[in-house]
Amino acid sequence: MEEIQKRSRMSILVVEDSRTQAEFLRHMLEEEGYDVTLAADGEEALRRIEAGRPDIVLTDILMPGMDGYELCRRIKQDSPGIPVILVTNLFDPADVMRGLAAGADSFIVKPVEPGLVCSQIEAVMRTAEMPDPDGSPAPLEIPFAGSTYTIAAGRLRILNTLLSTYSVAVAKNAELQEAQEQLHSLNEQLQAAVGDLSRSNESLAAENQERRRVEAALADANRKLQLMASITRHDLLNQLAALEGYLDLALSLREREPANAWQHVESADGMITRISNTLRFTADYQKVGAASPVWQEIRMLVERSVQYVPTGAVSIVNAVPAGVEVYADPLIERVFSNLIENAMRYGEKATTITFSLRRESDGYTILCEDDGVGVPSDEKEKIFSYAYGMNTGLGLFLAREILAITGITISETGTPGKGARFELLCPVEVIRAG
Repeated sequence: MEEIQKRSRMSILVVEDSRTQAEFLRHMLEEEGYDVTLAADGEEALRRIEAGRPDIVLTDILMPGMDGYELCRRIKQDSPGIPVILVTNLFDPADVMRGLAAGADSFIVKPVEPGLVCSQIEAVMRTAEMPDPDGSPAPLEIPFAGSTYTIAAGRLRILNTLLSTYSVAVAKNAELQEAQEQLHSLNEQLQAAVGDLSRSNESLAAENQERRRVEAALADANRKLQLMASITRHDLLNQLAALEGYLDLALSLREREPANAWQHVESADGMITRISNTLRFTADYQKVGAASPVWQEIRMLVERSVQYVPTGAVSIVNAVPAGVEVYADPLIERVFSNLIENAMRYGEKATTITFSLRRESDGYTILCEDDGVGVPSDEKEKIFSYAYGMNTGLGLFLAREILAITGITISETGTPGKGARFELLCPVEVIRAG
């Protein structure tokens, strides 16, 4: 009881441009006894701090206008005594360096867990109450990964940041270990099957060609099963987490704000539809798990992919001519739906997504373009990394893997500020006009 009373006196400002995420954090923190205020962007956050100083600030990094790093920097300049925790989807060493340079006190990685959030808040507040043995250390210029960062933090804040990143690394390593063990078990089963086939065919020279074909099919099936495991794991975990969040919010509001509670129930119903679509897709894919790549009409792929993504007010323009086919893994349909979902999720102001086809000297290029905010130049390759895509279901990392099965490459070539443009370069041997 004493701990809850102490928390109730602690005020937290949560800065998050996603209303759903903001309400989820508010609900979670209020359940733990904190007094929570929300701000939708950096400018609103600064106004709220000026009106009433909070005990601590939790801010998202990826926000329109002023990002979390700049907001942290402004808070430390104007109100240096307020601790700041960065809440992020991304996490690599460069994020830590940028956070330290901005003056951040700690990190929390999405999806957030109540126990981890509370422990980080309490650790940061304890550190803030302790005098730094270094006093006010002179800024250090630290070169890292092609950039130079100016770090003015003392040892206590640096240690607290490193401990928070270490706890995340341990959790991620445990997830990877579990996935590796599952894949290892699957690989052992497949290797055993290959061994049985090899032994049964050793004395049958006439069937060597067929045996090699079967082994190649098994290797291809192993690769697809690994992709399928990643798709199912990340899609369903993310969708179930969102569903749980909507239902928790609906339960918390059902008495005092029944209209808002029903809105969250409707959002939960939408997530159930998405989960059902994911399960239907996995069920269909199991039937052709060991199948070879097939010829598929590109225009129809675009049409079918829309069923996986509620497009709302965003218009999908399918300018791909009819009759043009691509030779690709059956999962390419999910690549198209992922491109649509990425444009809607990160395009911010996107109103139109256009698919088209361009003839090249060495093949054809399938184009997916939108009129959103585009992709920053320094993230054009990063968006295809596993860490970037792991929280967005299929992810562009898996899209690149799926396309690579038949030699198709994907890159982002849009102009930042004018929209994203994804180019799928298809070699001449994997595309044909009917």
